[in-house]
Amino acid sequence: MLAQFLQFLFSGITVGATYALAALGFTLIYNASNVINFAQGEFIMLGGMLAVVFTQAGLPLPVALVLAILVPAIVGVLIEKLAIEPVKGAETVTLIIITIGASLVIRGLVAVFLGKNTHSLPAFSGDAPIEILGATLLPQSLWVLGVTALVVVALWYFFNRTLQGKAMLATSFNRLAAELVGINTGWVLFMSFAMSAALGALGGILLTPITMTSYDVGIMLGLKGFVAAVLGGLGNGLGAVVGGLLVGILEAMGAGYISSAYKDAMPFVLILFILFFMPRGLFGGKSTDRV
Repeated sequence: MLAQFLQFLFSGITVGATYALAALGFTLIYNASNVINFAQGEFIMLGGMLAVVFTQAGLPLPVALVLAILVPAIVGVLIEKLAIEPVKGAETVTLIIITIGASLVIRGLVAVFLGKNTHSLPAFSGDAPIEILGATLLPQSLWVLGVTALVVVALWYFFNRTLQGKAMLATSFNRLAAELVGINTGWVLFMSFAMSAALGALGGILLTPITMTSYDVGIMLGLKGFVAAVLGGLGNGLGAVVGGLLVGILEAMGAGYISSAYKDAMPFVLILFILFFMPRGLFGGKSTDRV
């Protein structure tokens, strides 16, 4: 029983770390612009798909992975420049619809140019499982957890110790006040889209050797990242990480102990519960303050 529980737990934490990266992406853009970016899932898909394309093209793995993060970051910037900036000051719902449209465009272009087949990446450090108390843990899971932890620490340092990070924080608290003291809030929005896209792509790259990828995986991964962000309190970075891990664990436990048929339904049952009983999320996000 313990081995089975640990197996589900390891699985849940691994995929939950990816949801955490997606949730951090939602949080970055929400704080900078009050926009919920539903193209976030497509950045996850792009990261995995481009990593496969670049490695199959013969590029060394480190170069392929860097490019697979850089290209989605550029796509994120293009979405901000071409779709969000021209309608500056539009209603929040309008901006959300624009991000949904961007998501559909990205997915369609990937389906046309990269195909609809399912792809996988080789694990970064072999496939030999590590046994812990009767349960097995893939080395790739350690990569997912380790890199996610590094990202969280790097973001903490960025927001608390750098001028650019503090400018982004100031914009999230009060955009007008930030502009009055000379902060370029347009640059903040530009950076938030680039960082959000890069985080999503990184999550997709880390997860692809475990779950594989295709042009349509971004829909569900993005929605689950959104659930994680809402669960933690939309706009709260720590909440995004905790929410991602909780969603992943709940999903794995539900699939293991109830039925795998309900695996994808678990996060959405959870978000209904949260919206009914804890609309501000576990860490009291700013969502209700901005309505």
